[in-house]
Amino acid sequence: MVKNLWNVEQANEAQHGVEELVYRSNLIGSDRSVCNWGGGNTSMKTTEKDFRGRDVEVMWVKGSGSDLATMKAGNFTGLNLGDILPLIERTEMSDEEMVNYLSHCMIDSKHPRASIETLLHAFLPFKHVDHTHPDAIISLCCADNGKQIAEEIYGERFVWVPYVRPGFTLSKMIAEGVKHNPKAELVLMEKHGLVTWGETSKESYEKTIAIINEAEEYIKSKSGKQEAFGGQKYFSLPEAEAKAVLSKVMPVIRGAVSDEKKMLLTYDREDDVLQFVNSVEAPTLSQIGAACPDHLVHTKRVPLYIDWNPQSESTEALIEKLKTGITDFKEAYKAYFERHKSTGDQMFEPAPRVILIPGIGMINTGKDIKNSRISGALYHRAIAVIKGSTALGHFVSLNEQESYNVEYWPLELYKLTLAPAEAEFSRKVAFVTGGAGGIGSATCERLVSEGAHVVIADLNLEGAEKVARNLNETYGENRAMAVKMDVTQEDQVQAAFETSALTFGGVDIIVNNAGLATSSPIEETTLKEWTLNMDVLGTGYFLVAREAFKQMKEQGIGGSMVFIGSKNSVYAGKNASAYSSVKALETHLARCIAAEGGQYGIRVNSVLPDAVLQGSAIWNSNWRNERAAAYGIEPDQLEEHYRKRTTLLVNIYPKDIAETIAFFASSKSEKTTGCMVTVDGGVPVAFTR
Repeated sequence: MVKNLWNVEQANEAQHGVEELVYRSNLIGSDRSVCNWGGGNTSMKTTEKDFRGRDVEVMWVKGSGSDLATMKAGNFTGLNLGDILPLIERTEMSDEEMVNYLSHCMIDSKHPRASIETLLHAFLPFKHVDHTHPDAIISLCCADNGKQIAEEIYGERFVWVPYVRPGFTLSKMIAEGVKHNPKAELVLMEKHGLVTWGETSKESYEKTIAIINEAEEYIKSKSGKQEAFGGQKYFSLPEAEAKAVLSKVMPVIRGAVSDEKKMLLTYDREDDVLQFVNSVEAPTLSQIGAACPDHLVHTKRVPLYIDWNPQSESTEALIEKLKTGITDFKEAYKAYFERHKSTGDQMFEPAPRVILIPGIGMINTGKDIKNSRISGALYHRAIAVIKGSTALGHFVSLNEQESYNVEYWPLELYKLTLAPAEAEFSRKVAFVTGGAGGIGSATCERLVSEGAHVVIADLNLEGAEKVARNLNETYGENRAMAVKMDVTQEDQVQAAFETSALTFGGVDIIVNNAGLATSSPIEETTLKEWTLNMDVLGTGYFLVAREAFKQMKEQGIGGSMVFIGSKNSVYAGKNASAYSSVKALETHLARCIAAEGGQYGIRVNSVLPDAVLQGSAIWNSNWRNERAAAYGIEPDQLEEHYRKRTTLLVNIYPKDIAETIAFFASSKSEKTTGCMVTVDGGVPVAFTR
């Protein structure tokens, strides 16, 4: 049952104009079983002063592209109700004409464009109106016998409106239906949702909750008489086994769904998902259509269902079925587009947004993690609706033409234009070793600032978590994650890349940056010191690059690796034979991998910094004292010493290295591989030749 969350004290604090509507809207949106992400709309009618000081009746309605759960006062639009109401006398009005007309009704041009369903709210003669997409109500509205069931539940208190895409016609149908039924307390929109109202904000909200719970109670009474979705056919794999499979298949899926544009992936193994994908009827029910028009842009009309037996078939068999299934899905989607396209329509990426796998769960795709999770959240709602509809009768959905008309509806597409433009590293996943340090953290921020998602790998987990936390607070949730990883330990490196696959679907950019440094004359260089340098800077770089190469090759969509070498990669540093030797090894390893990776679109380049002291764990260790001793100066004189030996007379900072890393990782260097670039202020002895 849906809980009534109304809090009198909080509501009283919000009784200040639009803030009253904000409180109710946030309350409605906070429960996704009541209202989908980004869906639904709310309104209230008030009296305001216009620019001349006259009292005018104003309707405040949700602005297009907002989400009820998080929207604030600035996300609502105020419209002059007196200008809108005469429209009800019209017999028809196109979407384009409606949008243009409403733009002239706004009391402030800075307000967002009004909701697609503004006229629905305006034409109803109630102070507060709520339009929602509750699971229980849509279950009713998507059942083939829904209207008859509604009569059993609500008697004469409802108005049933057949499916019509939102706009002028639907708004007028609802208004006339309510007008001609004096007992009406709610409107049920076939295959769509619910409309309720009240003279106070509290009355409208509580009516919504009560109406939903009446339907939910009825569905509950019917649900116990049959097994959901035809009963269970498969069993879920244990969590560890499922993750092992997912870590192998997600990079394959990511490559298969990333055509011209890359996609990021998430997976979901919640109980309701597993119950559905493991059921007898999932292959049929999942292909009927979307449970609600609001789902379509994020989930497409249907998901991809993979007919795989988790109890008897191998992971390799699943991979082949996924490749074939995704290819077939894309071809079917292209054909669907061709059947229904209008002049000027531009096809979305044809790959599935929702992939259902028995025993495993659901995998979702999106241009970023946020959108991938939105598609997953909406399909949770679809599962709930299908479950409810099949308890009442048979699940029905929009037909193919109706679905296309919503998916490619200009008013719905407008919402997509409100999203920020994609940046250089949008849709890409970066994996940065030594990510908690000076160069590593600067690189993470540089990449995330231009759209990347990043895995911050470091022995210093606390430091990596701090960097991730700061990035997520600045650039949005789930943009960065931290993993503890010792680059010298093969199992830890492999586990970190599995984590990247499970979290984001794979990897696009590798920054091989983890490091250390020691300084000793050759006769004092111990085997332990030599081995330490070789282990971290040689073997560590090799292990990271090898695992990255395998994952990039599996994805089949290319990638970029950037090795952080050193001036000492090309210059024999005094009293640093172990460090200098392995730094030379790094850059040659990078060239070797570049030679192998070209045929797979994998580029490998090296950045050679010098004396990046700021924020460096290396330079805050004994290395500073050792290098100062090698030059016969005091440790606090090193910065000035290094500045003066450059031809440009500059110091080098982490952000300088991060900028060059970003260049190598970007499209600006898409035809460059096997290259070395020095970022050292110009040290003549290290000029490459």
